[in-house]
Amino acid sequence: MGIGLLLQETAPMKHEKSSELGHLIEVTAEYFIAKLKSDIEGLSADRMIGMDKIRIGQVGSYLIVKQSDTKILCMVESMWTETTSHDQEVHKVRLTPLGEFNSSGNFDRGIKHFPTVGAKLHVVSNWNLERIFSDHSEVYYKVGKLSSFESIDVYLDASNFFGRHAAILGQTGSGKSWTVTSLIQSALRYMPNAHIIIMDLHGEYGDKRLDALVTSPFPKNKVRCLDALELEMPYWLLTYADLAEVFISPDDENASVQLAFLRATLNELRIESNKSNELGHITVDSPVYFSLDDLCEKFIHANQETMDFGRTKGPLYGKFDQLLVRMHSLMNDARYDFMLKPKLRTSTATLVDLMRDFVGLGNPKANVTVLNLSAVPYDVAPMVTALIGRLAFEFNFWNPKCLEFPIWLVCEEAQEYIPRESHTRYKEARRTMEHISKAGRKYGVGLCIVSQRPHEVSETVLAQCGTFLCMRISNPDDQEYLRAMVPDTARGTFSALTSLGRGEVVAMGAAVPMPVRFHMNLPNPPPNSRDVDFGEKWSKGGDEIDVEQLVSNWHRQIR
Repeated sequence: MGIGLLLQETAPMKHEKSSELGHLIEVTAEYFIAKLKSDIEGLSADRMIGMDKIRIGQVGSYLIVKQSDTKILCMVESMWTETTSHDQEVHKVRLTPLGEFNSSGNFDRGIKHFPTVGAKLHVVSNWNLERIFSDHSEVYYKVGKLSSFESIDVYLDASNFFGRHAAILGQTGSGKSWTVTSLIQSALRYMPNAHIIIMDLHGEYGDKRLDALVTSPFPKNKVRCLDALELEMPYWLLTYADLAEVFISPDDENASVQLAFLRATLNELRIESNKSNELGHITVDSPVYFSLDDLCEKFIHANQETMDFGRTKGPLYGKFDQLLVRMHSLMNDARYDFMLKPKLRTSTATLVDLMRDFVGLGNPKANVTVLNLSAVPYDVAPMVTALIGRLAFEFNFWNPKCLEFPIWLVCEEAQEYIPRESHTRYKEARRTMEHISKAGRKYGVGLCIVSQRPHEVSETVLAQCGTFLCMRISNPDDQEYLRAMVPDTARGTFSALTSLGRGEVVAMGAAVPMPVRFHMNLPNPPPNSRDVDFGEKWSKGGDEIDVEQLVSNWHRQIR
């Protein structure tokens, strides 16, 4: 039975009258103003609506505007009292229209038939609201409960949420990591064949090996936690632009010569090193093995080349001095060994195992791959994230069965490598993620942008997100930036962002039938991001610190 049938006038006139709260006195394209009836009993007291207690006009609650055959669902944005010339109090509410029930009884987002002044305002039952959310979700994907109706479950449309990109935004301490964890735990529960990759910049979702009691918040048989340093992100997977960013300083007066020589030499080495592999057409960006030492030797030879028995300098003599200093510095720094001196990924053939491990098809298989990037050096972290994004996209771009194997890439702390402002250091990461945001869903690659500073994240990436899960955001710049991104019908809910509790979310976009405020289900177990209890530790004290072990970890770069 459709939702509309439940809302049709099948109840007696007495019931219709008892649910009437008032009427509209102002109608605009963005909001309605309604005057509440003066004879409503107990306006400030709790009223039972189904299984829930609410107050009439409570901010965030839902009401229905009825006129003839038109039924419009609205959210209460604000409520106030005015005093008439006869010293009578008049209660008014401002409503944000969310959608209407069409002639066939289904709920449609947006308003086609606007009411006129005088249209009646009615309460809406919690059962009707529950049907709206459950009917919207084709897959049973329950994520939380309505803030104003705690007995009503909130469902997301899984296809739209994962496939049309999503953004999880909120300031520090608002519960972003808990939300990500809860969403993935629910996905694994209801969709056991999920394929999720998490770029974990702070080790919140993986195993902490120095503490045996701390484990991943996801089931052991469904998650594989990989340290980027052990997985290895070999240099030969980097594109020409990536390698240029690593080795060539844009401030070097010889940068243009270095770029041209790098392109020619890199193309030559990739082809020469794989001429017996029958790989087809190889370009300067092909993900095939070549020797970094050979590349370095080419630069050294060109930099020192002379003619006429040393009497005449070559055309490139001395042009690569700064480049070679930078290259040798990086190659001799053990922090970059996972990229510049790989031990596992030493041939083109090893790319197969890397890709298997990357998407969870290695041994053991996993639905969730957690890539711990916490130990990756800060200056190459954007490049590593660019490589991860590129691998996720290329996996399905070249996969004939890409629509049978959708991938969801979670970008934690996105403002760190997908910035709004243009900067050479983030050029490749930003370009890669923007490309995925525009073209990824065609090949079954979805993005999840997680950030505590939305204002600093690429506008192109956020604009492509189909669903926004907004948590507490107090910064006015972040609020205004987001306000420009979301649909018009959701803008009235932004006033609530500063008052959200921890783990409370305002959801807007394609994955929900209407803008909704709800409590996210608590993750069980939670991620490794719990706040440190300063009060307890400073009052009672904690375990003794082994400074010798600490310094040893620092020296060996082990966390």
